[in-house]
Amino acid sequence: MAGLDLSGVAVFLEGFLLLDTLRFSRAGTGEPVFNNSTGLYEYPDLDPYWEGKGAVLPSSTVGGVTGLSVESLPWSDETRSRYRAFTPLSAPVAERGMIVTVVQVHEGGDLELLTRQWLVQDPSAAGTFGALRITGLDQVQQTRQAG
Repeated sequence: MAGLDLSGVAVFLEGFLLLDTLRFSRAGTGEPVFNNSTGLYEYPDLDPYWEGKGAVLPSSTVGGVTGLSVESLPWSDETRSRYRAFTPLSAPVAERGMIVTVVQVHEGGDLELLTRQWLVQDPSAAGTFGALRITGLDQVQQTRQAG
């Protein structure tokens, strides 16, 4: 008995959903560095691992974002912003701790994606009936200086 062939579904989803260009990078050594031109902290010396067509989407509604409120920390509103990266099955499995950026958005796409970074939470999912590679992400949050 032949198995279920999802190659046609994969081709459709790649053309319908994978509209932006994503880059997966290994984080460089050292602490994040403040970029004066963007106003964001960025990991230094990112080592590109894979770049290609993909999509980054929230994995839940805004109501699903949880806050971490710990009085001893220098910030009290750190959140876990859960997202998912979708890439073709031909993309390599991402490693935990990699940094994901959107380097190009499709025409009419959300330019805000270009200013953000996400941290890979676990290796990319793999499964028997996959049509796309799905990777769990957490948005890199900017911490505030105590003042």
